[in-house]
Amino acid sequence: MEVIFEDNHIIVVKKQPNIPSQSDKTEDMDMLTIVKEYIKEKYKKPGNVYLGLVHRLDRPVGGVMIFAKTSKAASRLSEQVREKTFKKKYLAVVDGKFEEKNGTLEDYLYKDERNNISKVVNKDKKNAKFAKLDYEVLTYNEVKNLSLVKVNLHTGRHHQIRVQLAHAGHSIFGDQKYGTRGQGKQIALWAYELTIQHPITKEEMTFRSLPETNGTWCILKEIQSI
Repeated sequence: MEVIFEDNHIIVVKKQPNIPSQSDKTEDMDMLTIVKEYIKEKYKKPGNVYLGLVHRLDRPVGGVMIFAKTSKAASRLSEQVREKTFKKKYLAVVDGKFEEKNGTLEDYLYKDERNNISKVVNKDKKNAKFAKLDYEVLTYNEVKNLSLVKVNLHTGRHHQIRVQLAHAGHSIFGDQKYGTRGQGKQIALWAYELTIQHPITKEEMTFRSLPETNGTWCILKEIQSI
């Protein structure tokens, strides 16, 4: 685990792919437990360590995660999530070439609880939820027919980026649920930037983390900056 930032109120870390955000039925080691153990060991804390899970990343997705070290910080960060001032940006390597360099995707998504997937549906379908994201194409590799895109989420729906991009004809490379290419590969989706208002000082803070430029992420070498 790599610590990006830490003070008395919050801790920001780099989550590696294939680690659950919190404990699940697999009982594999999860980020919440890993960070708790880090705090317990670093500060030699006896007993249980408080750590608030403010947001989640899908298990196969890596990137920036923030945890609250106090209940007050957890409450205030959760409020930012509800008020949509808690901002997350992602990088994705996707299939095909976009017609426009910048665009917005707006859909209604329905979560199939039984199969743990989401689908784009008609807005009149019961339990359908509005989903919106903006994308910017950073580069296109013609040889591999893959695009590197930056995604800005306006809503936080289940598997939203994966479903909306796939529905638009640009499934994420290595996506086992919604993808058409890269089966058996690691999904090329990364939470690279997180912006919050510090829960105590109120200062706006932005944290960033990039994947290593190997495998599918070699495409990052084709751009100067993000």
